[in-house]
Amino acid sequence: MTDRRSSLPPANGPLASGEAVPARPAAGETTHFGYQTVRKEEKAEKVAEVFHSVAAKYDMMNDLMSLGIHRLWKRFTIEMSGVRPGQQVLDIAGGTGDLARAFQKEVGGNGRVVLADINASMLAVGRDKLLDVGVAGQVEFVQANAECLPFAPGSFDLITIAFGLRNVTDKDAALRSMYQSLKPGGRLLVLEFSKPVIEPLAKVYDAYSFSLLPLMGKLVANDAESYRYLAESIRMHPDQETLKGMMQNAGFERCDYHNLTGGIVALHRGFKF
Repeated sequence: MTDRRSSLPPANGPLASGEAVPARPAAGETTHFGYQTVRKEEKAEKVAEVFHSVAAKYDMMNDLMSLGIHRLWKRFTIEMSGVRPGQQVLDIAGGTGDLARAFQKEVGGNGRVVLADINASMLAVGRDKLLDVGVAGQVEFVQANAECLPFAPGSFDLITIAFGLRNVTDKDAALRSMYQSLKPGGRLLVLEFSKPVIEPLAKVYDAYSFSLLPLMGKLVANDAESYRYLAESIRMHPDQETLKGMMQNAGFERCDYHNLTGGIVALHRGFKF
């Protein structure tokens, strides 16, 4: 029996063995990869390596890491989307397709849902998952960089990015690209790990993130380092007010956010008028 799954083109791999790498990046050309300082062009490669590694067990680890609460966070995102039948939706960093599947049901046959992800492994896992539930033919799959989305201006009524913005090298460029891709009257929703607003919770969360999370990654996915990076990337992500300001600087109006689970996660919302 022929497998109905087909592979996507692989994303760019790491630097070839023996390729010269500057020992010290020039000022202004660096960014963070977790707690490391790396050249900007290296970050995308390093993030790609992480998600190539975790893609196969991404859903399982999400359930374990959040005790299943990530499903409630995504449900709240859908409720805040205001999406209606016939609308055009773009889910960036759509990964294994949870939001895309839900939005496809909301927009119906006259609507359009595009699942975009920069990582070919995550995109392939998402497509296989949606094939298994019978909706892959109603969702478009695009390998794309959030910093330079390959869509005509004003293409979408709604754009979402869930747990992906913190991995983007140039977040300001990504927000501007999302703004351009929205129709007037459209909205952006950013679901992302953020800063706990309750001090005791923050201490417990830190202990969990840097002790239990890498251990679970090692035991379940045989990859402690990728999950250590994911914990570090959360700490390096802008806090709630900073991200709100970045959205406003990109052109979004009526920006607000909702803290979920004590601020461990926040849903930011902005409109294009």
